[in-house]
Amino acid sequence: MPRDYYETLGVARDADKEEIKRAYRRLARKYHPDVNKEAGAEDRFKEINRAYEILSEPEMRARYDRFGEAGVGSGAGAAGFQDFGDVSGFADIFESFFSGFAGGAPQGTARRRGPARGDDLRLDLKLDFREAVFGGEREIRVPHLENCGTCNGTGAKSGTRPRTCSTCNGSGQVRRATRTPFGSFTQVSVCPTCNGEGQVVEEKCEVCGGNGRKQETKKLKITIPAGVDSGTRLRVSKEGDAGQRGGPPGDLYVYLFVNEDPEFQRDGINILSEIKISYLQAILGCRLEVNTVDGPEELLIPAGTQPGTVLTLESRGVPKLGNSVSRGDHLITVQVEIPTRVSTEERELLEKLAKLRGDRIGKGGIEGFLGGLFRG
Repeated sequence: MPRDYYETLGVARDADKEEIKRAYRRLARKYHPDVNKEAGAEDRFKEINRAYEILSEPEMRARYDRFGEAGVGSGAGAAGFQDFGDVSGFADIFESFFSGFAGGAPQGTARRRGPARGDDLRLDLKLDFREAVFGGEREIRVPHLENCGTCNGTGAKSGTRPRTCSTCNGSGQVRRATRTPFGSFTQVSVCPTCNGEGQVVEEKCEVCGGNGRKQETKKLKITIPAGVDSGTRLRVSKEGDAGQRGGPPGDLYVYLFVNEDPEFQRDGINILSEIKISYLQAILGCRLEVNTVDGPEELLIPAGTQPGTVLTLESRGVPKLGNSVSRGDHLITVQVEIPTRVSTEERELLEKLAKLRGDRIGKGGIEGFLGGLFRG
């Protein structure tokens, strides 16, 4: 059973022409045999082309919607690939498709393919908690493709130059025309001789093996802005792979991941932590030194503080990304430690306190009494 063409392109049945074009472009880039070497990629690519061939033509699409595959089969006037020049909007799709990995499609058989932009690269970088809060500089090592200095990116041995491919006359593509009772159809494919390059290197550069580029690892210093978080992406312009045939380099994208901190947590631009105090400190109040990302700070514990109370240190949180002057707060949750055992002297003092308060000490004893103090 043939696949549903709308399903093949991943679009709804009421998708407009632009949606179909975008879906085709995305899938064609992914499954083109020159890019995707996985088993089944070529067959998938053919399915995608067939689906676009039908759905991009209003008349063909109408017949398909009404009669299904029977309405667009060979008996209904469709055989093989249509001439790309006859499909509205196909030329720019074809050019954009090749520009993603081979530098742009040729316009005519006499035009050599031009420079191609290098690939973008991705690097995952782990940061410490405070490093993400305050930012700073980091030195990173990036493996990438650089232009070969020996052949200046041509891929040809020193003293020689690539020659124009005689099979495609430098266009990088070959066309095969077929005439049928229903019209002329043309199939376009990558030139098998030059693999779409438009040029043939007869004597390859010994340093880069004819590729024109070679793998190198370079050191870079990048600036981490204050306030970044896991998932933040930094773009480092022109630090990706070198382009082919003198094309511009791609970009480097650095994805940041922040390590967990044993003491602090993050909630947006606020920092969260906990502090444990004794029941006496909670009853009487006190001043304590607490840790913050800025260093030690004095915190006032009001008398009668209840377990779970959240105290705030203003402007001791995370700087807003892009506006480091504005910062969040540090929110500290107070945990009160109630002893499970007390000394004889402590028990006597607590019993006196219970009598002063008029509290009855039941089965829970003094420990139950203390728990009652902090439950209201």
